[in-house]
Amino acid sequence: MTTVLAVSMASVSAASGTNCPVTLVHERYQAVSGTGAQEAVTYDTASVPVGSRVTVLKHPTADGGTRVVLRISGVQANRTFGAHVHTKPCGALPADAGPHYQNVLDPKQPSTDPAYANPRNEIWLDLTTDRRGSGRAEAVVDWKFREQGARSVVVHEHATNTHEGHAGTAGARLACVTVPFA
Repeated sequence: MTTVLAVSMASVSAASGTNCPVTLVHERYQAVSGTGAQEAVTYDTASVPVGSRVTVLKHPTADGGTRVVLRISGVQANRTFGAHVHTKPCGALPADAGPHYQNVLDPKQPSTDPAYANPRNEIWLDLTTDRRGSGRAEAVVDWKFREQGARSVVVHEHATNTHEGHAGTAGARLACVTVPFA
């Protein structure tokens, strides 16, 4: 069952004059089914079993930035995963989610330059699960998503690398959840 809540809060930002959107997605990871968009899909059922849960919350910060919270449960215990916001919705193939969302786009793709591939310019949600396979991560940035620019959160094989030539990489894409960020 899919639960997606996208609401405009009653308060209006004085700086921009726009509503402050909140997005909440709560899903169970499912096996890949056919082709096309998937709501939440696992590509590696040993690490992210079918039926494990994912929750993503996005909301504005008081200073006009963005906070994203990721919670997963029922996944492999005592393990560190990388996780990032990606540009496209989840699909039947891991690559369908596209590259990482970047506030300032690296002109060279795929992006591995730490000047662009870093937690200030992207949303990095690396986490380590507990003995029950539950984990939580939070990222706060001082910018907002571009309209239709960010569409999913991908869980990766290991923690995110930060060094030149490998910045932003975190191994294989293990699971994906589609999120309407903007």
